[in-house]
Amino acid sequence: MVKKIATYFMVTLMTLIFLLDILTVTLYNHYEKRYPVTPEPVVKTVGADRIHFLNTGNSDAILLESDGHFALIDAGDSSDNYRRKHGAVGYEQIVLDYVKKTAVNAEGKVVLDFILPTHYHYDHIGGFRWIINDPDITIKKAYLKPFNPGILNRMEARKWGLDIVYRETVDALEKRNIPIVSDLPDEPFSFGSFTLQFFNTVTDMSKPHAGENVSSVGVKVTKGSRTAFLAADISAEGGLENRIAPLVGKVDLLKIGHHGYTTASNPNFIRTLHPEIAIVTNQLGKIYPNVKWNLVMIAHASIYATVNHNGIIATFTDNGQIVLTDHIHDGSAKITVRD
Repeated sequence: MVKKIATYFMVTLMTLIFLLDILTVTLYNHYEKRYPVTPEPVVKTVGADRIHFLNTGNSDAILLESDGHFALIDAGDSSDNYRRKHGAVGYEQIVLDYVKKTAVNAEGKVVLDFILPTHYHYDHIGGFRWIINDPDITIKKAYLKPFNPGILNRMEARKWGLDIVYRETVDALEKRNIPIVSDLPDEPFSFGSFTLQFFNTVTDMSKPHAGENVSSVGVKVTKGSRTAFLAADISAEGGLENRIAPLVGKVDLLKIGHHGYTTASNPNFIRTLHPEIAIVTNQLGKIYPNVKWNLVMIAHASIYATVNHNGIIATFTDNGQIVLTDHIHDGSAKITVRD
């Protein structure tokens, strides 16, 4: 009897979740009409203000562009991922090719004002060694928080090799004499026409072994009245979302934390940031139902996935609009200078 009741309960629960998921999909398809996505044109202009969300599967690689300045926030997963070293899918070449094609200044040189690994999971820091080691790319400085083994959970400490990829990244930077800034700025600073601000620059150690995601650095991007927040792997773990939400405030665009997995985008966080546009570095079908529900039902957000759209660019126009384009990896773009 107990088994039958348990089975009935589980079937009912799963059916309810399925129906709610259909409802949220229907709603965010409706909300997408507010921000239609068009294919990225072959001819691009140097000098625009854009956030490039690359298609690197369920990993992060985000290129900032403003007035001919470029910066790389995370660099995608790498094929030598210690956690998935047997059959790991790496995106290092995709990121490298995109940066060398896109991050070209008015003099035709590939220059990054800074790089920022938001934290030290391979799916964020992994591809940086290829960027750093490429002699055609100039990197002015690297923002790296000190690696803190005390925040790692047991699995990360034993099997994920985060200390290895951190050390290899530092070694690569030192070999090319690239300045390392370990004391990240708290105050907003200018980056072309953007104003940037880092959040969680110092890891809260009040809950040790909460996991490396608690170390994630968030980045707020502002142009005029429009704002975006790049949430890295910021999630509810260690109370991080609730701690930074009131500091970040209302935004127009949210790069969903932790690839849309279940511990991210809690109701309070989404209620406070209340984005109209949500971009996930993952497949749309891999976003957890509770995350979709919070984004759609609380914020009425339109949701876009980098895998489904083969990369997405959010352009911040001079008249206060955000324009979305996709298929950013298609073809070979011609770069022209904006008037």
